[in-house]
Amino acid sequence: MTRLKGYGGKVLRVDLTHRTYRAEELDPSLAKAFIGGRGLNAYRLYWEVPPGVDPLGPENKLMIATGPLVGFPHGLGSRLNVTSRSPLTGLLGDSNAGTHFSEEMKFAGYDQIIIEGRSERPVYLYITESGVEFMDAEGLWGFTVSQTHEAIRHELGDQRVQVGAVGPAAENLVKFAGVFFNVYRAAGRTGMGTVLASKNVKAIAVRGDGYIEAENVDELIKVIDEMLRRIYENPQYWPRRIMGTSRVLMAGQRLGFLPGRHFQDPVVDYAYDVSGERLAREYNVKVRACSAGCALPCARFFMIKRGPLAGLMGEGPEYEPLGGFTVRVGNRDLDRALKIILKVADYGMDAITTSEVIAWLMELRQRGEITDEEAGVKLEWGNPDTIEELVDMIAYRRGIGKVLAEGVKRASEMLNRGKDIAFHVKGLEMIQADPRALKGYGLGFAVASRGADHLRSEPFVEVEDDPELGKKMFGEPEAAMRLGVKGKGKLINYFEDLNAIVDSFESCKNTAENMLILDFDMAARAYTAITGIHVTESEMREAGMRIVNIERAYLVREGVRRSHDRLPKRFLEEPLRSGPAKGHVIELDVMLDEYYDVRGWTRDGVPRRSTLLRLGLKEVAMDLEARGIKLED
Repeated sequence: MTRLKGYGGKVLRVDLTHRTYRAEELDPSLAKAFIGGRGLNAYRLYWEVPPGVDPLGPENKLMIATGPLVGFPHGLGSRLNVTSRSPLTGLLGDSNAGTHFSEEMKFAGYDQIIIEGRSERPVYLYITESGVEFMDAEGLWGFTVSQTHEAIRHELGDQRVQVGAVGPAAENLVKFAGVFFNVYRAAGRTGMGTVLASKNVKAIAVRGDGYIEAENVDELIKVIDEMLRRIYENPQYWPRRIMGTSRVLMAGQRLGFLPGRHFQDPVVDYAYDVSGERLAREYNVKVRACSAGCALPCARFFMIKRGPLAGLMGEGPEYEPLGGFTVRVGNRDLDRALKIILKVADYGMDAITTSEVIAWLMELRQRGEITDEEAGVKLEWGNPDTIEELVDMIAYRRGIGKVLAEGVKRASEMLNRGKDIAFHVKGLEMIQADPRALKGYGLGFAVASRGADHLRSEPFVEVEDDPELGKKMFGEPEAAMRLGVKGKGKLINYFEDLNAIVDSFESCKNTAENMLILDFDMAARAYTAITGIHVTESEMREAGMRIVNIERAYLVREGVRRSHDRLPKRFLEEPLRSGPAKGHVIELDVMLDEYYDVRGWTRDGVPRRSTLLRLGLKEVAMDLEARGIKLED
């Protein structure tokens, strides 16, 4: 089989049970249909992980994949996707991280790594072009993420080796533990680290000395030059470079979508004190890129310069952990929040889910449904000692932490309390944004294939509040108005398709999608120049639709229907009490109907047979029908 230009060319299968591995050639037709990264992983998950598999059993598989842009100096960064059946949701588990690991993996010749079975003893995998070594990790078990990272580099005697590791939370089977690359770069969502630890794998180290070729170098240089020009000319370049996503906190204050005290306060009187603007002025000491080939290095390194925590330093934080451990839990103390955020990452936990379970517990206390004695801590909003103690209890499953370590959905079921304020969709906790003030985002949370998630759609244009833009892009002025309803189905369809492409190219969403650098046309031109396979703009969008639909088919196979595409009751029935969106709830059903119609799904959220056939997913349609799932034409 001829190696497709732009790809490493191999799929590496690692059998932990028998301590064997083999490298398979990447099928070019599969690469064209699903592009790479998220798309390739979704395909493998559908066909190789049967329904009902125990997420923490040896039958589950964990996949890591890069994309066709990785390894080229295009300015959009390099990322990877980690995919498996989620122990948190029991459904599609998937998480994306920007990291040098992705380039190193590709230079070792691998587009995808598939980890199967379970090791008898703790190991870490050392992967090179020559193959896989199963390294003893007994001595690493119990180490934090940063300790593991340094220990492996020291043992291998190689400071350039790239490492993805899990922390003690994953070892303790906290259901929302992630895989952390380069210490700080988290594939944090849906418990992918928990799956890796359940296989007795502490880390994966990779080293590659190969190279990547493009079919049409001159055309690729033209495409890259145009992408770089768009990046540098974009008015968001400097704000993003200075503050990264931490700038969203003050935007949330201005637009009234902050998750203050567990989505009770959409605006707070201390927003600046915990903002990205304050971090930039008083704490940040440098910017850095999370991967090579990035023209907009937005990761920041901070240091606390005075007070009891003087000298504490680390990378970040991004908006999600920043908002989670300040406004969501009512904490005004930025220094303590930074310390807690570093601890959560070093334990290897998802900051969004961790902040939700703590905020949920605090609201239970506010409502008188749990006592301090029962919780084992003094539960009061914003108390940093309480927040830090709960983080420790969750990571090591101590006391009430054993319940919270299951995620908010299961925790509410185990205690049989607070189910109405357990803020998740399909078992995945909501991000730090109130959908009553961002209605397109709310629809995106409801239908996202991995649960309450903004990154599957990220419909940022609605924040513009520009009716002319909505009319131009979707024929509906309200589509680009954050409190509008009409046109949101079209909005989410478009950006879901685009983000499936961005995730499968494995480029940075903050730049490629948020700044509209990599639209369908640009992606088609880049893919054509890299591979030599001519792809049109419409064919590129169709590839995005194919990825979205195979992920939905996986969910439908697992029993997901319209009734699962819901938001928690608070957002549907309780009007916002203050802020610019005061009085608003989210009109989900109207938007859902439009979304399903545009998507080519039934009103129950099942892809029509004609939709799957049009996208080349005939075998998926046949598989669903063979399992007794009736598909309408």
